[in-house]
Amino acid sequence: MTVRTGGAPTVVDLTDECAAFVREEADGLLHVFVPHATAGVAVIETGAGSDDDLLAQLDVLLPRDGRWRHRHGSPGHGRDHVLPAFVPPSTSIPVLGGRLQLGTWQRVCLVDTNTDNPERQVRLSFLAG
Repeated sequence: MTVRTGGAPTVVDLTDECAAFVREEADGLLHVFVPHATAGVAVIETGAGSDDDLLAQLDVLLPRDGRWRHRHGSPGHGRDHVLPAFVPPSTSIPVLGGRLQLGTWQRVCLVDTNTDNPERQVRLSFLAG
């Protein structure tokens, strides 16, 4: 699927799309992958400030400044290339009877801090178990 992230760091909730993808499946694993060097996938709570807290902490941990050796793109873009070491580009979620086995507040999210690339691809695949 294509996800439009815009020009600002963002957390995009993909849970509904993931749930729809596995709805007709039985038991197995959903694999979520973003084929980008500057984006990741996180399973976190959203809507109660955790998504904003994540982006704020990424700014502390990976500041958008001139310290990065990777220098193409907008100023500080090198930090976007380090992001996947902290927010990996994939995750797997158990599925039972066509339902994601997430905790009460867990959501599947795309994390994108790269303001130079406003459009992302997300690949979903299912491994029957």
